[in-house]
Amino acid sequence: MPNTIIIGSGSYLPNRVIGRDYFLDSEFYTEDGVKIDKPAEQTISKFVEITEIENRRFIDEDLSNSQIGFEAAKIAIADANVDQENLDYIIYASNFGEVTVNGYADFMPTMAARVKNKLGIKNRKCITYDMLFGCPGWVEAMILADNLIKAKVAKTILVIGAETLSRVTDPYDRNKMIFADGAGAVVVQATEQENVGIIAHNTICDNGIELNYLANGPSINKEADQKRLYVRMLGRKIYEYALKNVPAAIKETIDDAGLSIGDIDKILIHQANAKMDYAMIERLHKLYDVKDYDHSVSPMTVQDLGNTSVATIPTMFDLIIKGKMQGHSFKDNGNIVMTSVGAGMNINAIVYRFP
Repeated sequence: MPNTIIIGSGSYLPNRVIGRDYFLDSEFYTEDGVKIDKPAEQTISKFVEITEIENRRFIDEDLSNSQIGFEAAKIAIADANVDQENLDYIIYASNFGEVTVNGYADFMPTMAARVKNKLGIKNRKCITYDMLFGCPGWVEAMILADNLIKAKVAKTILVIGAETLSRVTDPYDRNKMIFADGAGAVVVQATEQENVGIIAHNTICDNGIELNYLANGPSINKEADQKRLYVRMLGRKIYEYALKNVPAAIKETIDDAGLSIGDIDKILIHQANAKMDYAMIERLHKLYDVKDYDHSVSPMTVQDLGNTSVATIPTMFDLIIKGKMQGHSFKDNGNIVMTSVGAGMNINAIVYRFP
């Protein structure tokens, strides 16, 4: 049975850096629709204290989701040194597709098809899929790619995660300061080399009472347009769900790989917010009865890039492997975890071993 290895990566970070001052003129409302009668600076400072998000990146108005996904894909293909005509699949993860400047989601044609078109690929047998799976969409796309390769129906696959969340946030919601824009991509390929690549993966879908913890909804300002939908989330519910369920899912995946926490060099966890990520990593180590650990095991980009949903993990992977995250690197024959949680609620994790 072939294994799935990453042979190239790329990312796109928008040029516009959005700091805390960008939000100083905002009117913030509670989830119950009550206007917060205190200076915006106080709300912003409290937000930064909890999430550690000081900056994020927004795309310019003349750019689109598929465009930044295409930019990341071009870099990944060049890095992989493969002929793009030999791609068997393009899998594109996003939540809102080609969001217009007016905030409308557009998935027809698919994002993957748009990127294939932008790349100029003529191969009619290059199949284009979109992955809609919440924030864990890129990790799930990697799992799908692994399954296709192991089933021997594909050898080379482009996997993209890109989002333009700046266009789907409620201007009156404090949570708008979490979200950002960006894209990451990898090329994966089949190899006959044993015990490398994706050596274990795990997916959990809790779609009961958790279904609407993260969903679309009207503005929390009742006097604003109630027809337009924005990304809305129940922050406390998500935090409690993630802390209870994500560490256990990661541990199960590490166990399935026949490894322990000490065998893991890096944990690339979805960059939701710093407080939640720290708590999940600490809880994971507690499951192994480990109290003290090197916190560099879990790199963080959320402080400067914000939460780009499906793009956080492939972007972080690309930055580390290209030597662009100071103090972080990957080891030959080393093991890493890639894991995410998001709308659904869905959780997934991969244990990846470098050749």
